[in-house]
Amino acid sequence: MLRPLRLLAATALMSSLLGLTACVSGPAVRTDHDPAANFNQYQTWGFYQPIAMEQSGYSSWISERIRADVRKEMDARGYRYSTEGADLLVNFQGVVEDKTAVWTVPRSDTEWFYSYRHKTYVAVPIWYDETQVSRYKEGTLTVDLVDGKRNRMVWTGSASNPVRSKQKPEQKLGEIDAAITGIFAKYPHKAGGM
Repeated sequence: MLRPLRLLAATALMSSLLGLTACVSGPAVRTDHDPAANFNQYQTWGFYQPIAMEQSGYSSWISERIRADVRKEMDARGYRYSTEGADLLVNFQGVVEDKTAVWTVPRSDTEWFYSYRHKTYVAVPIWYDETQVSRYKEGTLTVDLVDGKRNRMVWTGSASNPVRSKQKPEQKLGEIDAAITGIFAKYPHKAGGM
């Protein structure tokens, strides 16, 4: 009787841990930078023209939200916004791609064989790996910081997350906010090297 209770306790613990990791998970963030860039020289910032996400000639509620989030993050780091001649220019792009995830799951089964010696059926355990395949869409938001004088990218950050269907606009805006916050959390510089 003790063994089933331990199994039940272990199952409950695993369920709790999986639930916690599901709450903590956010977008996967990656960054890179130009090793030759001197980030101490940058004081002002503006938006790159044209913004990669708005190359069709118009903005959207998504691009407007990204602009507002970027402005908040750059202001928090002491950069001053400038419409002309800014030291840093911010560009951003969003892409949705089809992805495939493949993994294996260990399985076990029982095969039954008839034993003529014992005149009965005998169970023989069999272990194998079962391949699982999942197809999904992944959205990636990329933010580039470009040296305004040299027109050269000096820092880039991207946030990727699976795209969930049937989301309300408020949920999408929350994910955009989380992506921009996650990207800029890995931007280590402040205006003028403060």
